[in-house]
Amino acid sequence: MNQRESIATRISSLPSDRRSLLKAVGVGAAGIACMPLLAACTAQGAPAGAGSSASGASGTPSASLLPAPEPQVKPLLDQQKVNAALAKLDGMVQGVMESTGVPGVAVAVVYQDQMVYAKGFGVRESGRPETVDADTVFQLASVSKPLASTVAAVAVGRKAISWTEPVINHTPGFDLKDPYVTRNATAADLLSHQGGLSTGAGDLLEDLGFDQSYILSHLNQQPLDSFRSSYNYSNFGYTAGAQAVADAMNKPWADLAEEVLFKPLGMSSTSYRHADYQKATNKALIHVPAGNKTWVAKYTRDADAEAPAGGASSSVRDLARWIRLQLANGSFEGSEVIDPDALGVTHVPHAVSGPPATPGARTRFYGLGWNVSYDDHARLMLGHSGAFNLGAATAVSLLPGEQLGIVALTNGRPQGIPEAICAAFLDTAQNGAPTVDWIGFTSGVFQKIDEAEKPKVDYSKAPAQAKPAQGNDFYVGSYANSYYGPLTVAVESGVLTLELGPAGRTTKFPLTHFDGDTFSFESIGENANGLAGAIFAPGASAPGGRAAAGGGKASSVRLDFYDQTGLGTFTRG
Repeated sequence: MNQRESIATRISSLPSDRRSLLKAVGVGAAGIACMPLLAACTAQGAPAGAGSSASGASGTPSASLLPAPEPQVKPLLDQQKVNAALAKLDGMVQGVMESTGVPGVAVAVVYQDQMVYAKGFGVRESGRPETVDADTVFQLASVSKPLASTVAAVAVGRKAISWTEPVINHTPGFDLKDPYVTRNATAADLLSHQGGLSTGAGDLLEDLGFDQSYILSHLNQQPLDSFRSSYNYSNFGYTAGAQAVADAMNKPWADLAEEVLFKPLGMSSTSYRHADYQKATNKALIHVPAGNKTWVAKYTRDADAEAPAGGASSSVRDLARWIRLQLANGSFEGSEVIDPDALGVTHVPHAVSGPPATPGARTRFYGLGWNVSYDDHARLMLGHSGAFNLGAATAVSLLPGEQLGIVALTNGRPQGIPEAICAAFLDTAQNGAPTVDWIGFTSGVFQKIDEAEKPKVDYSKAPAQAKPAQGNDFYVGSYANSYYGPLTVAVESGVLTLELGPAGRTTKFPLTHFDGDTFSFESIGENANGLAGAIFAPGASAPGGRAAAGGGKASSVRLDFYDQTGLGTFTRG
């Protein structure tokens, strides 16, 4: 689950030139044709980015968490090189749009504390004339995370909370499966994805419509990986860490972000409230592919439940102001907005997110809401991607030593488009022209993810010798699950259905017979991947593994789509 976003954000940490890219992933010059990097990026069969902490048992770069002084690296870029790349940026964006058909794109570039480029391309909604501009509001997906760590740095700078303080000091209800982790997990642990929660923990509850309070209160049923010595990209682990910051400041998260970051920077189009995105008159709707380079605005995506981790919306003009703050170490237009030491902690490695693929390859790291990496010239690189399968893809890339940053927002399902735009621009600024087919590379990674996310069982093709189902009465009834809540199986107009979700907002899933006591249903939400299985188990009275003719009831039903961490079995009440 959530594999696309986990991989997308790691792509944003890769060097944006051919030579550094090859070193980062450990492939030879002949192997640049996109596919050899897939293994390094996707790491199929292992926890996303699993690896040792960058700093040993503490899980932090130093006892104080203060950033070490950056090496004095002489800038390699100048105004002439940046201007030459800017002159080619329109063509880069238009080329990517032509090759993919994505409806809308907006891009902004900051150089030496100035927004030197801000432009929109295409349309806000496919089939309608309204165009994208620099003020069009997009859903940011996980570019919300570095925004959130910026807000957290304000709280740390004001001494309301420290990076190394257990979050339970401020959020008494915080609870994970291991009591030791519950007592000791800090904001830095959770904002660097080292709390042990698996990638996707809580995401399926969000897909069903459960709110943030319910999801966070049920994370204690999720199994944990090694605390502070594993990296698993977790939206709701991140959300729990940010929520502790909001609790320390005694404000709801969306209000806090507005007060301490958006208003001081004049980011009037930016919010962590989905309702504000919906109210915006100049907004980009989200789209999914409909074949042959066509796209359709089919879904909505309300990410309020994970707002610190994925619920922000903004324009590139607003985000350019935030990039200026990042590149100026917490100052904006001559005034200090954030304590530079507190902000600096977000920019240094906290966890290994991408172990080297070969002895000669380069390690990639995760800071606090940022991917952190270094290129061949020892320059710090910061970046992050955002991905909503339901129709949004975003990316931001910074070269702090060059005082250069770029953000790209799109209103289409992730295919590597914003990552390719950012990488191609930085590559061109340094080398005069792209040295890598960036859209070929990034789209290849996402195609590989799509293949890996296909269901293990193809429920669209029933077995040739499928066993018959039993009478509907065998399946009908109420079932209980401590994580997902109650599930009801009923018959409506002669069709079996199962009903699941929060009270008052349940979803009904029609069931289609597959084989014996197994039925299929259509998965929903951000993590949907087609047909899933509902596998009923007979009660004790059923001989030979089947219910006795004319009697017996199913004792339980397992939903394989919701069973990613062993929590998907519902027992008859």
